[in-house]
Amino acid sequence: MNEFGKKGSNANLKKDIDLGNLENVFWNMSPAELIEDTILLGEGTLTDSGAIAVNTGEFTGRSPEDRFIVCDEKTENNVWWGNINKKFDSDKFDALYNRMKAYLSGKDMYVRDSYACADDDYRLNIRVVTELPWSNMFAHNMFLRPTDEEIENFSPEWHIVCAPNFPADPAIDGTRQSNFAIINFTKKMIIIGGTGYTGEIKKGIFSVLNFVLPFEKNVLSMHCSANVGKDNDTAIFFGLSGTGKTTLSSDPNRRLIGDDEHGWAENGSVFNFEGGCYAKTIDLSAEKEPQIYEAIKFGALLENIGFKENTTTPDYEDDTITQNTRVSYPIHHIDNIMVPSKGSAPKNIFFLTCDAFGVLPPISKLNSGQAMYHFISGYTAKVAGTEAGITEPQTVFSACFGAPFLPLHPTKYAEMLGEKIEKNDVNVWLVNTGWSGGGYGVGQRIKLKYTRALITAALTGELDNINYSKDEFFGLNMPKECPNVPDEILNPRNTWEDKEAFDMKASELAQAFVNNFKSFESNASKEIMDAAPNVMVK
Repeated sequence: MNEFGKKGSNANLKKDIDLGNLENVFWNMSPAELIEDTILLGEGTLTDSGAIAVNTGEFTGRSPEDRFIVCDEKTENNVWWGNINKKFDSDKFDALYNRMKAYLSGKDMYVRDSYACADDDYRLNIRVVTELPWSNMFAHNMFLRPTDEEIENFSPEWHIVCAPNFPADPAIDGTRQSNFAIINFTKKMIIIGGTGYTGEIKKGIFSVLNFVLPFEKNVLSMHCSANVGKDNDTAIFFGLSGTGKTTLSSDPNRRLIGDDEHGWAENGSVFNFEGGCYAKTIDLSAEKEPQIYEAIKFGALLENIGFKENTTTPDYEDDTITQNTRVSYPIHHIDNIMVPSKGSAPKNIFFLTCDAFGVLPPISKLNSGQAMYHFISGYTAKVAGTEAGITEPQTVFSACFGAPFLPLHPTKYAEMLGEKIEKNDVNVWLVNTGWSGGGYGVGQRIKLKYTRALITAALTGELDNINYSKDEFFGLNMPKECPNVPDEILNPRNTWEDKEAFDMKASELAQAFVNNFKSFESNASKEIMDAAPNVMVK
């Protein structure tokens, strides 16, 4: 028996969800209590910064092939079924859940009452029930935290049941392998088993909101960061891993709304879904990412890190376990945040891409059709060394900058974005944080100080009333000047010595965009399709 924590009634849990005959139920434990239990169970190490470090086991990242959605009357004709959203039979869900309950019988469980969405009009109450105390601590860090008074009368709408040590049997349960994360929209439940990776909890609810908010409440859900300036002007930053989303949205002159998941409501509100941050820590340093580094203190949860020899000091360069080392912490571990985590409708939206081919402009202004096209495309590039087996730049497309979490067709989100851009007269910018003067290995990566200067100029309106030229391949409007940025880098073709080589590479990338978009064409409007790049072989 666990002797610590706030033991509560199993009967109270059974009012909303039946998990069978549990030994003890520990309700809404404090981080200190969860850390203590984690250590007592031999599940974690207290680091010298005060953060608790755990190992998530076999899985150190999400397993997209093992994420399913129950196909029933609510979802059959509404979910975008395919490689991302895989069907799971409702009877099999019930059978698997019953096997989970049998496994959990006689065990201690940790219960966390929490919610998503910082705008009260869209608040989603979530009860998270976990087998392990540190999984519960992750939920405490990442979801929004009700007050003590709110907990007294808490009524959950959704439940998450997380049992990392319960493996499925594919032959019996219909899963692909022993690990699984399954969303049931009718029963408003997510079940997770066979994996300790906490990101499955976070992204499960993100997937739920990506269905519920656009489909039922006309709120655009977004995989993005957001901040607010001194004049209360909101900016949104979309971008895949490695594009600089966290770095560029962290601005000492602007307050952070959130770093990963947001909604954009009809009333104009841009609000954080979460109450915390889940950041990568590989190669982390106080110099590179001071906000994240300083947030790793008591109450933070480190995952799969190494330690400096014979110490409890994290070694953030150690990738022995995984490159995907992580930390979760409550958002209040960061200074300069918005309280509550919401702002007004954005004045500027930035699509960040790391173009390793060196052909996209450092910044360009998009019209509505282009914004929707590039939003659906979600382009960046991977370079050598980022993943095993990559020896030269590779194109990466992820619809809406978050394809693995989209239950609806990407054009649904893109059309909502287009409508909101038009209604609110928003400036949309495509920002290349990648290469210039040639591709990876030939050219140079665009200096961060230039990227920051370009974004600052866009935010302050200094790019509003200047002359633009048009890129002939992508139809992008490129500013001819910008304060604190050399004019010659603003048009990428000018930075290449071999203009013919530039044209060939630009045409190759344009063709890659066209090929990627073929699967979306049947659902895309004429305005979106008119924004497709021109493919020219010279």
